[in-house]
Amino acid sequence: QVQLVESGGGLVQAGGSLRLSCTASGRTFSNYAMAWFRQAPGKEREFVAGLGWSPGSSYYADSVKGRFTMSRDNAMNTVYLQMDSLKPDDTAVYYCAGRRWSLGSRLPGEYDYWGQGTQVTVSS
Repeated sequence: QVQLVESGGGLVQAGGSLRLSCTASGRTFSNYAMAWFRQAPGKEREFVAGLGWSPGSSYYADSVKGRFTMSRDNAMNTVYLQMDSLKPDDTAVYYCAGRRWSLGSRLPGEYDYWGQGTQVTVSS
C-alpha cells in the first residue's frame, strides 16, 4: 500500500507562484507514474500534469502548459508541482495521484492511490 501526502498549498495573488509537494510512503514509487489533478467547487476533477517513471517524461494540460512544471525525486519518494504565473482560474483543491504502472494517464480512474488534497487559492 502507498500513502500520498500533499503539502504546499495556500493563498497567493494572481501572477504569483507556489510549489506543491507530494511524498509517498509505504512502498518505493520509483516505477510508478504520478500525476497532479485538481477540482474546483462544482466542477469535475481534471488532469493538470503527469510524469512517468522517467524524470523527463512530463506532460501537461493545455491550460497550464508553460506555467506549471512537474518533477520527481525518486530518492526522496517525492513529486513536485511548481506553479508560476498563477491565475484565479487555477483555484482548486490539488490532488497527487499514483499509478501502479510506469506509463502515465490523463484519466483519474486509472490511478490507484490518491492524496488528501491541498487547497490552492489565487486572488485577483
